[in-house]
Amino acid sequence: MSIVPASQIPSLSLLYKLGKIPPAAASKPPPTLLGPSTLPTPSKSLNDRVAIVRGDITKLRVSAIVNAANNSLRGGGGVDGAIHRAAGPGLLAECRTLNGCPTGSAKITRAYNLPCDRVIHAVGPIYSTHDPEKSERELTSAYTTSLKLAADNGCKTVAFSALSTGVYGYPSRAAAPAALSAVRKFMKGEDGKNLDKVVIVTFEKKDVDAYNEALPLFFPPEEKPAAAGDEQPAKKKKAEAELEAEAQAVANELPSPPKVDPADGDHVEKKQKRSED
Repeated sequence: MSIVPASQIPSLSLLYKLGKIPPAAASKPPPTLLGPSTLPTPSKSLNDRVAIVRGDITKLRVSAIVNAANNSLRGGGGVDGAIHRAAGPGLLAECRTLNGCPTGSAKITRAYNLPCDRVIHAVGPIYSTHDPEKSERELTSAYTTSLKLAADNGCKTVAFSALSTGVYGYPSRAAAPAALSAVRKFMKGEDGKNLDKVVIVTFEKKDVDAYNEALPLFFPPEEKPAAAGDEQPAKKKKAEAELEAEAQAVANELPSPPKVDPADGDHVEKKQKRSED
């Protein structure tokens, strides 16, 4: 996968226009701690500033990427290991000065050999079947803290890996709504105005399916205006056709979905025991 600049990562508005995200399968979002409890009003402004792509987060030229880190911040398996390997030894050296990071929080570093400018190291929770509400609080806190760090450090575009859905065992269909609720709430707030684009980066099919299912419930598409009563239907139809062609041209430039795991390569990941607490 070659380097992908932020401008080439498809927004939700584009993906909806191309029919790449299926219609919502429910009438309201699943319950989350941060809401909303009902289907929100479609917002072109939000849909233009939220994006999703399936691929290798280490290949994105954005202001900041969010690493699915552990408490030590010293690298590990999966995406965490991939980011450290791509960044080079300077990243680990800086992380060693940070004295770790508590679950539900995040810290920011330079990016070294990565194409992004900064790396935000977010520590999501190990999923607890006995206390899923605590797991959700910690997960949404990790997303919110990361977004605040990005905004406070002048990062205009930020890309998230799917926090906690790997060896930490957070079910993807629960993690996606929690993550999107946090992103939506932040983007609608004052600090969110400082961000031009928030990107969700997926790789595993379970995450792809979970986000495709949840996105229309938290960031619903705009309804197409009715053609009846349009005084210039031919002109409008031509404009829409030109816009559709432009959107398809952008989509054709996107990288193909990866066929091998970009996170692991030849690295054999040691599975972390999931918490039973």
